[in-house]
Amino acid sequence: MTGLTVAALYRFTDIADPSGTRDTLEAVLAGAGVRGTLLIATEGVNGTIAGSAEGIATALAAIRALPGCEDLAPKFSHAAAMPFHRLKVRVKQEIVTMGVPGTDPTAIVGTYVAPADWNALIADPETVVIDTRNAYEVKVGTFAGAVDPHTDSFRDFPDWFRANRTKLLAGKRKVAMFCTGGIRCEKSTAFLKGEGIEDVYHLDGGILKYLEDVPVEASAWEGECFVFDERVAVGHGLEQGTHALCRGCRMPVSPEDRASPLFEEGVQCPACAGTRDAATLAAKAERHRQVTLAAKRGEQHVGRRMEREED
Repeated sequence: MTGLTVAALYRFTDIADPSGTRDTLEAVLAGAGVRGTLLIATEGVNGTIAGSAEGIATALAAIRALPGCEDLAPKFSHAAAMPFHRLKVRVKQEIVTMGVPGTDPTAIVGTYVAPADWNALIADPETVVIDTRNAYEVKVGTFAGAVDPHTDSFRDFPDWFRANRTKLLAGKRKVAMFCTGGIRCEKSTAFLKGEGIEDVYHLDGGILKYLEDVPVEASAWEGECFVFDERVAVGHGLEQGTHALCRGCRMPVSPEDRASPLFEEGVQCPACAGTRDAATLAAKAERHRQVTLAAKRGEQHVGRRMEREED
């Protein structure tokens, strides 16, 4: 498949029957030839899907038919090849897992800031800028001067903020937060509001919308943006970036990483080199050989692919 449309979407809204909703959407998306991941919970829907323009239009029509999703505005990009290997429609406790009961972005949330206005906000000396994503994502790219929480999971964010609150807010009046598409920021701003922080802001549409709207010459973004599919990362204009994925540890690897003598395609990267025994490395090397042979035959190798979700 070529010329595929990728749609990243979420909406916090009440879904009374997540299981029934999953069954309905799974049937529609599968019938439309759409792949990707869609998460359903009582608090809403979240995911990234890819397919033909017609298939994505069919999928979005079904999602917009859900209560509260009528004006859903996905972030669109394009891929030369299908960036997902299967369709997964799952029921979850939360569509993005923070683990703090009562955090409800439909009830209270921070102030949305358009990409065109974001640079001025984060340049304000009274603003502390926080990247709410995980450490492996921040490594690929972030806004200049943003605080990196060094978290492994979004579940870690509340404890990190509580532990560092005094230091973070010293001499600051505003808190500005950002994430890939906006969903984690909706929850994190709701959380901070619940913690008594008044002047809380987040980037409307997330990094993806910023990279789509803001030209390179005016950008405060440094690096690329990690995405949760086989493209691995995108840059300005949402063009596919230069990062690849280590099949050993599932972490993004830069061109510099791949030039390292510790990097072996399909087996390991500098981050995970030396952490596995010889038998495991041999198994990964054999799997990579099978993947390569299948690709030469024009076939898809069935095996472990990129399974990570935006958590």
